[in-house]
Amino acid sequence: MIALAPGTKVYLACKPVSMQKGFDGLTALASQVLGADPYSGHLFVFRGKRGDYLKALYWDGSGMCLFAKRLEKGRFVWPPLVDGGIVLSPAQLALLIEGIDWRRTVALAPVTAPTLI
Repeated sequence: MIALAPGTKVYLACKPVSMQKGFDGLTALASQVLGADPYSGHLFVFRGKRGDYLKALYWDGSGMCLFAKRLEKGRFVWPPLVDGGIVLSPAQLALLIEGIDWRRTVALAPVTAPTLI
């Protein structure tokens, strides 16, 4: 699992991209398609056409990092193929990377403090 600093956003590109793209190609897509600064310290996630391969781009302050994962069975759960992207929470990213359907997770309601009677 990738440990993200608090406040780090996870941008997910909805349309598949060529997995032949490297640092420069994905950096350009992060700014054009997702409309965000790739050097902001946020994480940008892209998937291939078959849906079993993803790449994540991350600026750590000293250089650009490129992470990749390929599922041996199944496909990553992805939102509908539309222009642009969406923002995920770090918990949803963890589920996505494991191949679990992150869209069906529901956050628990905050626990209220008990009151004295």
